[in-house]
Amino acid sequence: MRAEIVAVGTELLLGQIADTNARWMSERLADAGIDVTNHQAVGDNLDRIVEALRLAAGRADVVLVSGGLGPTEDDITRDAIAAFAGQPLVFHEELETMLREKFRRWSTTGAMPKSNLRQAYVPQGARWIVPDRGTAPGLALRVDGTRMYAVPGVPDEMQEMIGGTIVPELRALAGGDVIVSRVLRCAGMGESAVAERLADLFASSINPTIAYLASMGEVKVRITAKASSRGDAEARADPVVAEVRARLGDVVFSADDETLEQAVLRLLNVRSRTLACAESLTGGGVGSRLTAVPGASASFVGSAVVYTAEAKGRVLGVPADVLAAGTVTEACALAMATGARDVYGADVALALTGAAGPEPHDGAAPGTIWVALADATGFTHARGFVSRGKRDRVRRWAEQAGLDLVRRHLEGVPLPRTSLPE
Repeated sequence: MRAEIVAVGTELLLGQIADTNARWMSERLADAGIDVTNHQAVGDNLDRIVEALRLAAGRADVVLVSGGLGPTEDDITRDAIAAFAGQPLVFHEELETMLREKFRRWSTTGAMPKSNLRQAYVPQGARWIVPDRGTAPGLALRVDGTRMYAVPGVPDEMQEMIGGTIVPELRALAGGDVIVSRVLRCAGMGESAVAERLADLFASSINPTIAYLASMGEVKVRITAKASSRGDAEARADPVVAEVRARLGDVVFSADDETLEQAVLRLLNVRSRTLACAESLTGGGVGSRLTAVPGASASFVGSAVVYTAEAKGRVLGVPADVLAAGTVTEACALAMATGARDVYGADVALALTGAAGPEPHDGAAPGTIWVALADATGFTHARGFVSRGKRDRVRRWAEQAGLDLVRRHLEGVPLPRTSLPE
C-alpha cells in the first residue's frame, strides 16, 4: 500500500514553520507497513490544493492531508476536498452540538464564535473523526478507489487522529506488514567514502534497502526492511546492519540512531567517567548539546567558554608564552584541555579552539580548527584540520570532531591525526 502526504499551509512555503507533521506521520505509517512515496506542501489556495490532491490520488492508494481544517477563512482544506471529490459540503447539526459543547467547557464565556460553524461542514459521503483535543473534526472518504484522510495541522490534534484512528485502519488494510528501519550514524568519514565501502550492498539491496543521509560532520546509513511482523523485519535487517558495521568499522558511533552527544554520555556513564570542556570558537555549543540530553549531569561537569586569549589564561591557566604564539595552535588546544581537566577535576577534558571565519584569526586561516583532550592519567592528544564554509558550518564541524575525539578515546579505538596543510 502506497501513501502520500499533502501538507497545507502557506506558512510552510514561506519557511515560517517546518513540516514536522509529515515526518511524524511517515514514521507511524512505516510502522504500519505502508510505503510513503511522496510528500507535498501547498499553500492556502483552493485550485492548487485540488491540483495537489489530484496528483497525490493518481499515484497513491492513500492520501493524508494535514492542515487547513480550522475555522478561519483561509482554512479551505474541506472545501478543496469537496471540490476534488465533486461533492457538496453538507452541514451536520451533531457537529455543531459537539463544537458548542466544547466551547461551553473550554471558554470563559462559553460562547462559540460564528466562524467555528465552518467546522460542522463535511463533504457529502465523507465520515468525520471526532476530535478530543481540539475543535476540528478529521475527515475520511473514498474517491475513485483512493482513501483520503484529512487531519488538523496542530501537532497534538494530528497525532491523536493518526495514531488513534487512521493508522489502525490502514494497518488492517495493509495486511499486517511492518517496516523497520535501523540507522547507523558515522563520524569521521564522508558520504562518498561510506558509499564506496557499501557499493555492492547498496546495488543489491531490495529488502532490506540501504540509503545514505549526510549532514555536517556526520553520515547516516539507514537499513530498512519490510516483513509480516516486526520480528521478521528485524531478522531481515540484522545481518545487513552487522555487515555495514563490519565494513565501516570504528567510524560508526551508534547503531541505534543516537546522536553523537548521546553516545558520548552513554560511554561516560558506562565507564563511570566525567567530562569537562573548554570552548573557544564553539562558544558553549558542545556544552549545550550535552546538557540537552536528559541525565547529562551524571557525567558532564561543565564547560568553560573562554573566547579571548585573556580568558584562556585567566580561567584555564594557559601559559603566556603559549598564548603569545597564537590561540589557534596545537599547544593552546592542549593547554586548554589540561586546564579544564584541572579546573573541573574531570576524568576527561575536551578543548576546542579555532578561526570560525570569515576573517583569519590570530594568524590562522578561516576554518582552521584544533580539538584536544586530556585525561586524568596525563594522556593528551590533539588534532588540527580545516573546515571550509560559513561560520555555522565551521563551528558544527568543530563540535562533531571534538565529541568524536572523546568517543574514540572512551572506546579505545585509534584517534585521528592532524590534517592541516603543510
